[in-house]
Amino acid sequence: MRKQLLACTSTLLMAVSSFTATAQTIDLKDYLPEVHGTIRGKYEYQTTNDEQRFQVRNARVSFSGNVHPKVRYKAEIDLCDEGEMKMLDAYVCVTPFQNWEVTIGQKRVPFTIDAHRSPHQQYFANRSFIAKQMGSLRDAGATLKYKQKEGFPFDIEAGLFSGSGLTEQKGWHKVLCYSGKIQMYPFKGYNLTLSTQRVRPADTNIYMYDVGTYYEWNNWHFEVEAMYKRYAHVDFDDVWAVDAFVNYDWFFRNQKMLFKKMSILARFDYMGNNSEGIPDENGQLVIDDHERKRITGGLTFSLGKPFQADLRVNYEKYFYKDLSLAKPSEQDKFVIEMMVRF
Repeated sequence: MRKQLLACTSTLLMAVSSFTATAQTIDLKDYLPEVHGTIRGKYEYQTTNDEQRFQVRNARVSFSGNVHPKVRYKAEIDLCDEGEMKMLDAYVCVTPFQNWEVTIGQKRVPFTIDAHRSPHQQYFANRSFIAKQMGSLRDAGATLKYKQKEGFPFDIEAGLFSGSGLTEQKGWHKVLCYSGKIQMYPFKGYNLTLSTQRVRPADTNIYMYDVGTYYEWNNWHFEVEAMYKRYAHVDFDDVWAVDAFVNYDWFFRNQKMLFKKMSILARFDYMGNNSEGIPDENGQLVIDDHERKRITGGLTFSLGKPFQADLRVNYEKYFYKDLSLAKPSEQDKFVIEMMVRF
């Protein structure tokens, strides 16, 4: 009995010694999860029909961190996306070699510039047509990404996805969807992005191509993006969409002021008659979003650090061939939004 007790004690001491040695070589702080959140509350008043509403646009919480020097994870949920709860991101990312990343799980499909901006990174209270109606997609799949920082910096990412979206992941597919995106940074402040993807809702192949660029100079941000959408083997016209905007940041020198920065913004965006690719009972694609143009002007007041807190004030002016085609939420409106990011 004494020998067994001595053996167990010796084994325990060796395990403690081994754990202590490991802890000395690994900083456990690198493996603590990071918690972030974004809350957006807004008030909207539509001038065309004299209607108004309050909304919690987002209440996002995310957890991310490392479980190994080469393995990290992210899980993000939106507790209130216009009143609905949605699971957004849930993926694992492995870095097998320097500059290479492999992810598997649910995430935003690599496509476009504006659709990839998180709510706290958006310039306007409401997203562009490209980011909302045309090119916004999260799906379950796998991606491969390569980053080059030296010489001519660029990122290139490609992936395969089920094509079922966020909620329908039990089904089987004979054909997978794909997406690819390359971002180039030839000189400081300049970005050129090219991307393409194929989606297949209801056995309809839809091919999308996007080119976008932005330039940041002093306090200015200039950006333009164009997207082309083609429906294969169906009787529906191709769709074009354009998003162009400018932003100027005006910093306040008076430290006693509540706001530290004011951003002045102007945007023009356009989209043609768009279908999501789901046929009607006659097997024909229908228009889900009618052709329209929009001009947006806005001011964003930023409180500054330690966390991001922005007050966004926008006015959106829509132009339709026939106003009766406009959806209830796609008409002239004032928007006041408070966004916090922690």
